[in-house]
Amino acid sequence: MSSFSGLSTAYSSLVAQRQALEVSAQNVANANTVGYTRQRADLQSLSTASTTALFSTSSGTGNGVSVVGFARLSDQFLDARMRTQTGQAAHTDALATTLSRLETVLTEPSDTGVAATLQEFWDAWQDVSNAPDSTAARTALLGTSRGLVTQIGDTYRSLESQWDQARAEATALVTEVNSAAKGIAELNAQIRSVLASGGSANELMDQRDLLATELAATVGATVRPQTDGTLTVMVAGNPLVQGDKATAVQISGSHAMAGAIAEPAPSADAVALSWADGTPLVLTDGALAGVVTSLQGSSLGGSIAHAVDQVNALAEHVASSVNAVHAAGTTLAAPPSDTGVDFFSFTPGVASALGLTVAITDPDHVAAGNGVGGALDGSVADAISQIGAASTGPDATWRAFIVDLGVTSASAKRSAQVAESARATAASLHLSNASVDVDEEMTNMLAYQRAYEGAARVMTAIDEMLDTLINRTGVVGR
Repeated sequence: MSSFSGLSTAYSSLVAQRQALEVSAQNVANANTVGYTRQRADLQSLSTASTTALFSTSSGTGNGVSVVGFARLSDQFLDARMRTQTGQAAHTDALATTLSRLETVLTEPSDTGVAATLQEFWDAWQDVSNAPDSTAARTALLGTSRGLVTQIGDTYRSLESQWDQARAEATALVTEVNSAAKGIAELNAQIRSVLASGGSANELMDQRDLLATELAATVGATVRPQTDGTLTVMVAGNPLVQGDKATAVQISGSHAMAGAIAEPAPSADAVALSWADGTPLVLTDGALAGVVTSLQGSSLGGSIAHAVDQVNALAEHVASSVNAVHAAGTTLAAPPSDTGVDFFSFTPGVASALGLTVAITDPDHVAAGNGVGGALDGSVADAISQIGAASTGPDATWRAFIVDLGVTSASAKRSAQVAESARATAASLHLSNASVDVDEEMTNMLAYQRAYEGAARVMTAIDEMLDTLINRTGVVGR
């Protein structure tokens, strides 16, 4: 009987080594598969029977080997660290991207920016001051003034387009969150069923982990493994996915910038996140948190709204500064003593940057002097031209905003770079543990192959022993 037991032992090794070899083959096949976690066959020796039969004894050498499972070589602590760093990096990157886009929209400093157009406007007033009786200089001033109005309005519209883009991105991200959450819930159900039936769900777990990492990047999600093999996904301290159930996230608020960023914030039309039941959802990590922040009013940290406020303030500052001086001057139109004329006006009911217009269409209505010095009096035009050089003038205020934006953007970029570096380190540690090393797999395959050959040789040796025993010994039947 010991020989037949040896055959069984050798056979168990053949089966176990073949299964282990198949696992290595699966690893090599998925060496370049994104999200794949390497696996190993867990081998366990089979002990001899603890209680022998009535007329049999145990050899005491054991009964071979068996595969008791297929281990998925992941580290939940490295996984958690990678997801945490991913959420933080995505958040800082979203904030830095918004500020970088603002710099692109404002194009400062440049020859085509608002500051350059403002300087052209003040220079045009100086030209009128130098030649107050020149119709050409006055006409050129009106053209330059309309160019400034157009520049300010276009800047506002560009900011509005950026806000609209961010609003669309936020909606798309919410859709991605709900889709990923639903996918994890479905995978949870499948994994729980497979594990309950004694199967291996490693590949399903890989798919689930990819979705969990996606949620970490989007909303800063964290995960909690459960004893039944499922994952509970937490967002802002509440479960987004629990077992095979997923809770939807929704976004509300106006799709028009003017209403969404209205002060005092938050306005009724402000963009906000909430759970499906209406409970507010406040995110601190993930790309969605950064995008939603950029959509808020300026008092809530909205960078786009802050830029819009500055453009509106610039329009109001230019108009009020020029009108205050211009209204005290005298125009050339009949009667010559015509005073109190505003150079700029606003269209009621619209944003200041969009409603700013040049109120004067006739060059003779430009007030260049105070009426005392006659046709060659350019004192008023000269005073207006000096507004641009004032320390509290619109130019100085605009430059201060641009400098502040540049400093803030540079700081955000550095923060994003630091966060990305931390994420890359965490991802590298995660990959070094979970990814497939082809050289290691080749070594394992050689070991399994040799063990398989050894088991086959044992079977051959036992077969030869049995042949000798059966066919070459004994006289019964001859």
